[in-house]
Amino acid sequence: MAEKNRKDNPQEQEQDLSQILQVRRDKLAALQKEGKDPFQQTKFTVSAHTQQIKDHFDQMEGRAVTVAGRLMSKRGMGKVSFCDLQDKTGRIQLYARRDEMDEAVYNAFKKYDIGDLVGVEGEVFRTQRGEMSVRCKNVTLLSKSLRPLPEKFHGLQDKELRYRQRYVDLIMNPEVRRNFEIRSQFIRYLRAFLDERGYMEVETPVLNTISGGATARPFITHHNTLDLDMYMRIATELHLKRLIVGGLERVYEIGRIFRNEGMDTKHNPEFTTVELYEAYADFHDMMDLFESFLSSAAQKILGTYEVTWQGEQISLAPGWPRLTMAQAVQQYLGVDFMAIDSDEAAVAAAKGVGIDMDGVEPTWGHALYECFDQKVEGMLIQPTFITMHPVDVSPLAKRSAQDPRLTERFELFICRSEMGNAFSELNDPIDQKQRFQKQVELRAGGDEEAGMMDEDYINALEYGLPPTGGLGIGIDRCVMLLTGADSIRDVILFPTMKPID
Repeated sequence: MAEKNRKDNPQEQEQDLSQILQVRRDKLAALQKEGKDPFQQTKFTVSAHTQQIKDHFDQMEGRAVTVAGRLMSKRGMGKVSFCDLQDKTGRIQLYARRDEMDEAVYNAFKKYDIGDLVGVEGEVFRTQRGEMSVRCKNVTLLSKSLRPLPEKFHGLQDKELRYRQRYVDLIMNPEVRRNFEIRSQFIRYLRAFLDERGYMEVETPVLNTISGGATARPFITHHNTLDLDMYMRIATELHLKRLIVGGLERVYEIGRIFRNEGMDTKHNPEFTTVELYEAYADFHDMMDLFESFLSSAAQKILGTYEVTWQGEQISLAPGWPRLTMAQAVQQYLGVDFMAIDSDEAAVAAAKGVGIDMDGVEPTWGHALYECFDQKVEGMLIQPTFITMHPVDVSPLAKRSAQDPRLTERFELFICRSEMGNAFSELNDPIDQKQRFQKQVELRAGGDEEAGMMDEDYINALEYGLPPTGGLGIGIDRCVMLLTGADSIRDVILFPTMKPID
């Protein structure tokens, strides 16, 4: 009981930590005084990793190896010592006997702390209890851990602390690494998928004098030399379409995007997207490409189309439903917007099914969109393409030839989350300028998310943008889907956090 009370007392814990920190610094000082400063070590050659030894133990048994990593546990410490060594692939047991090592090396090894980084020269063998191990011949202290790792059995469980100290999270919770390994594999597969289809990877500016390419509130910074306020990009779209005008025909960019908006389990102020554009294609081609990519990525990385996300069983097998936004609203809410002609009737219909239209422009298009956004989106579990969005909310998409109130646009929804957005790109410079002007008016009215007039982009369109299909994919959310992560912070190594102080 006394032990429990001590652990529950923050003041006692702080005293304990202070003592541990001092002891470790004293050990470092002693090593430095002896001319054995671990921080002067510059290199250690590793010949094998822990998982490699375990996977190929029969071939490696009896072989000399050099391994390096972090000490995660210590047992024994008499004439025989056991430790667990952790490297990037996993853990393996170290076995050290005083009579099989230089006595000074063994005595120094006994004083090492959990968390210290060591290099080991030894031999692969199996203990009498059958444990695959490395028999130590020599151990070199490569770096001294001056802070103790979290308590062994409870580990690092506080989520806020895990996000703030991802380095400790990765040490203590090796399963966390899987999310980031999958993220890396996903991006690598994405590049290969697009490269094989003739797309060219490019880079465009992060800092811009105009905020454009999406409806979002930007971050503002200042360029000292030019004495100019600039916007961190909220999308890569407008620069990439300039390149299509220039004749590159198929381009993509994987890049960081910055939006000065809310934070929740699906949103981080900086996040990663891929945007791609293909000349002489339309939004149907983009749907085919997106479905082929995401389903094949799951099969390639996970070996299955079946995933579990947010408590739902999701099938990514190809053949995803494609519904217009009006069809989805009619299917789920029973309101047929295609039979409604006036703005007034559309707004009334939306209010009739419980839609909040306060602060929303009272138009047919906005009424349709709010019905979908407020009521229908949350019902979409399995992969579903929602197409033909209203012009009112799609300032960069081409109008439908069949109904000028709509655009050739789609979004993919999985488990109530938007995964990507695509258009048949608007290439009429006159129409585009009018839509930009509408955004300017909204911005002047106080809408901080509305776009700005981009005269240079209009200039580019006047040279001629071919019919073009464009697609933007949220990489973080796709990784959440493949890893089963509930929060975007679980797939971003260093998510945005408010300082503790």
